[in-house]
Parts: sequence; structure tokens; C-alpha cells
Amino acid sequence: MRDNTSIPRLSGRSIWNMSAGFLGIQFGFALQNGNASRMLQTFGAGVEHLGLFWLAAPLAGMLVQPLIGHYSDRTWCRLGRRSPYFLGGALLTALALVLLPHADVLTVLLPPVLVGAGMLMIMDASINVAMEPFRSLVADKLPDEQRSRGFSVQTFLIGAGAVAGSCLPYVLGEYLGLSKTAAPGKVPQNVVWSFYTGALVLAVSILWTVVTTREYPPGRYAVPAKPSAGGIGAIWQDFLHMPPKMRQLGLVQFFSWFALFSLWVFATPAIAVRVYGTLPGDTASESYADAANWVGILFGIYNGVSALYALCLPAIARAAGRSAAHALSLTAGGIALISIYFIRDPLLLILPMAGVGLAWGSILSMPYAMLANTIPPHKMGVYMGIFNFFITFPQLVNGLLEGIIVRYVYHGQVIYALVLAGVFMILAALAVLRLKEG
Repeated sequence: MRDNTSIPRLSGRSIWNMSAGFLGIQFGFALQNGNASRMLQTFGAGVEHLGLFWLAAPLAGMLVQPLIGHYSDRTWCRLGRRSPYFLGGALLTALALVLLPHADVLTVLLPPVLVGAGMLMIMDASINVAMEPFRSLVADKLPDEQRSRGFSVQTFLIGAGAVAGSCLPYVLGEYLGLSKTAAPGKVPQNVVWSFYTGALVLAVSILWTVVTTREYPPGRYAVPAKPSAGGIGAIWQDFLHMPPKMRQLGLVQFFSWFALFSLWVFATPAIAVRVYGTLPGDTASESYADAANWVGILFGIYNGVSALYALCLPAIARAAGRSAAHALSLTAGGIALISIYFIRDPLLLILPMAGVGLAWGSILSMPYAMLANTIPPHKMGVYMGIFNFFITFPQLVNGLLEGIIVRYVYHGQVIYALVLAGVFMILAALAVLRLKEG
């Protein structure tokens, strides 16, 4: 357990400054989530193979986050403990954002779809380098009574960045005149310029946090300035001896992130066929472009709802308990995902996205708030990284199995992947109710 007596309370302005980088991180992450399937299909991927190509992202996260957490615990330099990783990850992510839409011209020997999948992996690995230390920074600098607020502010900024990133391709295509369609195998200009903008926003927001936030020296935590050395073996030992609460939250995270992965991978092809009447496999038509752009707006809506809901979550958690608040939010998300099956009007899809937003807002804050005060302060980074295993593992399982299910069980009807996602979200709600407070 952590001794909070040496950690002072911070002002609201300081909490917002230290989390500002998440605005840019999620801006880029939203562009990836809303457009990666679209680009991979454009580069030649079949819908049943999308999950396999998306495996690059969770594989990168599974490898990168524990390592970054482990070594950021052991980093003490002029920039601080976590800041060097913010900065390096931001620069790499910005570069990947610029290059990913041009995978078709970067290829020499490999097909464009493989180059695109490789760029997706580089982007996700870089985002993880920048993102993981932010979770640890909140736990480093805030006492337990401010943790829920700190993670909620992060969630608000995540939502705000995601709204902007998700909606930008639609805005550039519908209102600023950039082309929303392109020749087969090419990414439309509204998507290309959205990725350029995402790179700029990410770099500026990360720099804001680095400049305005000063990290505490190691003496603040009564831990050595140079913790004992270690590598993969030390991370493995930490994994084997993880706090019991982390193991309990693992099942909740598995169901939650299995559902989210299905939404991100299959929302565009499912809605294009189910709601817009696009023929399966058609990625060059205007109806597919309209569906893909509208999915971006829908993702922006659920992220916007999550941003506002995150500000209410601390009060709900105080009144009902963190477990009950999380279970209620996950149930709303599960019902919302299942309801997409019954909707044929694009505008009505806004309603289930509000429910998904409640679940997303809670997923980004409540598990971390429940976990943070059980972790030793000198191992905050590595355990936050290890906790990411419970996010990436369900995505790997989904990527390996869901494409087979779509092809042989759903017979290509991708909408059922979203229904199954709703079922898994409700299972997550049932699992979280088994957790004990404290």
C-alpha cells in the first residue's frame, strides 16, 4: 500500500496540465480506431481478416507497456521520471500518423496491406510509449483522495481529443471540400489531412505537459534514487506477484476490451452493409465513404459522452462505490451495442453511442482508480504496464477468433460481431460486481 502522507494535494490547474498530453494521444488514437479498418480494406484486406491485421496493435501494447513502465520506474533525469517517454513516444507517433495513409506508395516488395499493418503496429507501439507513463504520472503525483478526479480528468481529455479526431475526416469532407472518395487502393484526402492534423495536435499537447508539469524527485516516495536493476526477468517476477486486486480486475478487463475491439474493428463494415446498404467488400463507393465518415462521427459522440460522464463519475463512485458505478456503466454499454442490430436509420445510431460512451468513460478511469492504491509507489510504472496485459490479451483473442466466427458462424454478417460485443460488455458488468471495495 502507498503512504500518502508525503504526497500533497494538487490544484485543479495542475491536474489538468499534467494530463493535457492525453488530449493529443487520444486524438491520434481516435483517428486510428475510426480509420484503420477503412484503410486496411482500401489496401486490400478482406473483412474476415481485419481482426488479424489489427493484432499488430495489441501485440505492440503487450510488449511495450510493461517495458516502458519498468524502465520509467528506474529513470531519473533532468526531464523527470516519465517525461522522457512522453516526448519520445509523441515524436514516433506523429511520424507514424503522417506515414500510415501513404502505405501504398511506401511499399517496395510487400503488398500495401502488409505495409499498412506494419505502420499500424508502429503507431500503436509509439502511442503506448507515450500513454503508459501518463497513467503512472497521476498515481505518482496525486494522493489517494484525488485519484478518482485525476483519472476522470484524463478521461475527459481523452474524450475531448477523441471527439475532435473522430469527427475531423467528416468535417474536412463535408464542410471544407476535401475529397472523401479516392481511386481504388488510395486513401481519400479528407483522411490524409486528418492524420497530418493529428500529428501536430499530439506533438503540441505532449509538449504542454512536459513544460508545465514538474515531477517529484525519488526522495518524495522514500524509494532509492536508483532502484535495483532488472529486465524481462524482473518484469516476470512482478507479474507473478501482482496485487490480488489486479487479478480480480483481469476478468472485468477481458470482457470489456474484447467488446471494444469488436466495435473498433467491425463498426465500419457492419454499418456500411447493415444501415447504408453497401455491398460486402465494396470500399470505393460513395455509400461506403458516407458510412465510414458517419462512423467517425458516432465514435466522436461516444467519446464526447464519455468526456462529460467522466466528470460525474467521482460523485457516482462516492455515492454507490466504484464497483457499482463501473457495473452500471458497462451494462449501459452492453445494451447499447446489442441495440445496433435493430437500427436502420443512421441518425438513430446516435442513441446506442451514448450508452457506449458511458461504458467507455468508466473503462478509462474506474479500473485504474480501484487499482492504484494497491501498488507500491516504486513499482507504479511496471504494474500499470502489466495491467495493460489485461487490455491487450482479449484483443489478441478477439483478433484470432472473431474473423473465423464472422466467416463460418455469421456467414459474413458482420453485425453479429457487435451483438456479441454487447453480450461481453454485460458479462464484464457481472464480473465487476464480484469485486470487493477497499
